Amino acid sequence: MDKIELKNAVEAILFASGDPVSAERLALVLDTDAETILDVGAELAEEYEAGSRGIRLVRLNDSLQLHSAPEHAEAITRALEQRRAPKLSQTSLEVLAIVAYFQPVTRAYIEQMRGLDSSYTVGVLTERGMIEPCGHLESVGRPTLYKTTDLFLRTMGISSLEELPPLPELAGSDAARELQQKVEALKAAEDDQQIMAEVISAEP
Repeated sequence: MDKIELKNAVEAILFASGDPVSAERLALVLDTDAETILDVGAELAEEYEAGSRGIRLVRLNDSLQLHSAPEHAEAITRALEQRRAPKLSQTSLEVLAIVAYFQPVTRAYIEQMRGLDSSYTVGVLTERGMIEPCGHLESVGRPTLYKTTDLFLRTMGISSLEELPPLPELAGSDAARELQQKVEALKAAEDDQQIMAEVISAEP
């Protein structure tokens, strides 16, 4: 299979799937290696971007996915008669930021950082697919550990957690202040890039 055929095959599979597909899975099906698949994905992403196309290809860790270009979100919403989803609430952003920067974390850890009960928000973020259980802490009661998902990466417009802005070392009372600054940065990114297309209902 030559490069053009490989590109077309990758594009077709991703379009048909709608969901992220791992490079390993694509490589197995197309009789090549994962590195070649990721290279092909990068080329396709550049072609879509340069051609001002209505779709984009994104890399989520070692998976690839096609999605609509963010600048057409309003037109898509009108055409499909979908209600614009509400943005993340301050509470959701705080919890999401803690999970993103300190994962894997338990609900108790989140509540210790915030100083507030966070069970409802953790449940909402899990239901919406932004965070997910990833095991249990080996301690009394074996509490559930949580981490962010591929949907979180796509929503934030990044390919991996390494692209998150660095978080300074936190200690004592400085933790809440530093975390709040990061939360505000996430909110600014949300407003500027319209990154929250799939979403969490705002809590009261």
